[in-house]
Amino acid sequence: MATHSPRIHQHWTVRDLAYRMLDASSILCAWILATQFHGLRQDEYHLVTGFASIVVLYLVGEITGLYRSWRGVTFERELGCTAISWGATFLGMTLVLFVADAQSAVRHEVLYTYWIMALAIVFAVRAAMRLIHKFLRRHGVNTQNFAIVGVNDLAFQLADNIDNDQSMGLRFFGFFDDRPEERTPDIPQRFGDRVGTVDDLVQDAKDGRVHIVYITFPMRAEDRIRNVLNRFSDSTASVYLVPDFFVFELLHSRWTNIGGIPAVSIFENPFYGIDGMVKRGMDLVLASIAVALLALPMAVIAVMVKATSPGPVFFRQKRYGLDGRQISVWKFRSMSVCENGSKVTQAQKNDPRVTPLGAFLRKTSLDELPQLFNVLEGTMSLVGPRPHANVHNEEYRSLIKGYMLRHKVKPGITGLAQVNGWRGETDTLEKMQKRIECDHQYIREWSVMMDFKILLRTVWVVFARQNAY
Repeated sequence: MATHSPRIHQHWTVRDLAYRMLDASSILCAWILATQFHGLRQDEYHLVTGFASIVVLYLVGEITGLYRSWRGVTFERELGCTAISWGATFLGMTLVLFVADAQSAVRHEVLYTYWIMALAIVFAVRAAMRLIHKFLRRHGVNTQNFAIVGVNDLAFQLADNIDNDQSMGLRFFGFFDDRPEERTPDIPQRFGDRVGTVDDLVQDAKDGRVHIVYITFPMRAEDRIRNVLNRFSDSTASVYLVPDFFVFELLHSRWTNIGGIPAVSIFENPFYGIDGMVKRGMDLVLASIAVALLALPMAVIAVMVKATSPGPVFFRQKRYGLDGRQISVWKFRSMSVCENGSKVTQAQKNDPRVTPLGAFLRKTSLDELPQLFNVLEGTMSLVGPRPHANVHNEEYRSLIKGYMLRHKVKPGITGLAQVNGWRGETDTLEKMQKRIECDHQYIREWSVMMDFKILLRTVWVVFARQNAY
């Protein structure tokens, strides 16, 4: 008898098909409008371009997650994914034209008009779909009642999350639990009282009053979970198990699957898929602009470093980069020594090793400017945990829990710790612990807006010259 391993399958839904058809229609509509705008008639090259764009968008969408369920996800995030997916599609479609030797048959101005029109139409269609869904659910169409089995903090957070997102079309029915009330935490007043026991909920599900059930028992309660699932097997309610992963210290969490078997990350790099592309794109654009604007001042600093003290212009130090791999971090030399071995002493106030010019460079953080080239080559980011000397990494990894997790992302020229006052010398263990806490917070809560805020706050920190010597 054949045995089957448990798998969790992902299937296309009517919604997936509808969105794919709407995107295809939007692309064809944009192509027709673009060609008519430039006074052209449709020919075989134009048809190839339109249909090739649809195929490439579908392929790109599988990578970027464009056609996943956006229920419960902000519209801004959906638009960001859409923009990047369409941008990659446009590049892929241009490559198709090149391979087909059809690029000369399609004028460049038509392609640019087409790209802008298609993006605008796709945006408008997705915005309209959001409004339609919201309107229908507000009027009771495509809405369902949900209940939660288990009275605990996870259950309260789940109820709040669903209640705060009306686009999900779910109405809260109540909490259910078999345990006596003295063994469960008090239910917040906004949710009302406990409705009843699990048997009461099973009956409500059988009678069609509850459509979705979420179980929020702790993962160790396997027997209780099995018992509840057995009771709901006699109903037609959709039942979901909400695992309490928050008992662990999550660095960055996301779902994945391995051949259909689900897995959730506990320690993970947040810059995957679209987020990684956005982060890297922002680094390249801003670093390129900075290098162009600062090229002359950097050349002047290089000449001054060479002229005012003996030694090399640049100081390269081995430090840990992404995933703990060694990288060479560039700085303008600001000291009379270049320590890069088994012993590296952090700069201190009135440090005699610091040259007169170096003191100014360190106060103004101008000594860090060469790290823009680290950003361009991809070994660093504009924003991230500041890289430490290797000897300090080896020292603190045994003293601070989770220290090495800061290397799950690329090191940065500036970071959350630096703008929160933990810049400069870490002469006590507590100071380093505070810096690591900020690094972990950055990885957990990263967003593009957070990076922009850190960059803006860095300007103030540099002018304030706090803890820099």
